[in-house]
Amino acid sequence: MTWVNLNSIAQLDEIKGASGYSLIFKHSTRCSISMMAKKNFELDWNVIPEDTKLYFLDLISYRDISNAIATLFEVAHQSPQILLIKDGDCVLEASHSDISADEVAEVIAA
Repeated sequence: MTWVNLNSIAQLDEIKGASGYSLIFKHSTRCSISMMAKKNFELDWNVIPEDTKLYFLDLISYRDISNAIATLFEVAHQSPQILLIKDGDCVLEASHSDISADEVAEVIAA
């Protein structure tokens, strides 16, 4: 699996309008907790179905996109944070030590 860099507001429209599952990982490049959450997620992400698009947001560089995500998907901003989007709606949101590839896979399988 590989990350798709999230670096434009137009991509949010694509995610919102897409059918199926997309995942957004909001990452702070200045935070060791965020770095550890990303590393742990990537160690286990092979449990997530391959057709799930995985978007990576460097929220330090793209704070405006991070703010737009919070508004568009009606979630509080956190970092690190994952949002699992299904058919345009956020069906799972987790942050910090609650970020889990296994949980993402369970929600998709349900």
